[in-house]
Amino acid sequence: QVQVVESGGGSAQTGGSLRLSCKVSGSIFRLNEMAWYRQAPGKQRELVAGTTSGGSTNYADSVKDRFTISRDNAENTVYLQMNSLKPEDTAVYYCNAVRKIPGRRIDYWGQGTQVTVSS
Repeated sequence: QVQVVESGGGSAQTGGSLRLSCKVSGSIFRLNEMAWYRQAPGKQRELVAGTTSGGSTNYADSVKDRFTISRDNAENTVYLQMNSLKPEDTAVYYCNAVRKIPGRRIDYWGQGTQVTVSS
């Protein structure tokens, strides 16, 4: 059984910082992609940042130069450092981990952690 556990959400003021962590544990051999998504009230879930096992990263335009994604492959852990936070960053943030096997993609999701940014 695979568990995806996020931590680090909370409240911050505009311009502040928060750091999210996500650890994946259980019967997994190797994770390919790990990413952070977010969903604000009344909006669709969107990709915030992603990283591959090789270290490549990609970011949503709205968070470029403010957020940094990193991962520890040995620990199956991914982090999201969020700086210069804005009220529009307020959302539930979800950790996503992907395992790819021939002909199949398996997605694992965390339960979500709330991030609230006040002006």
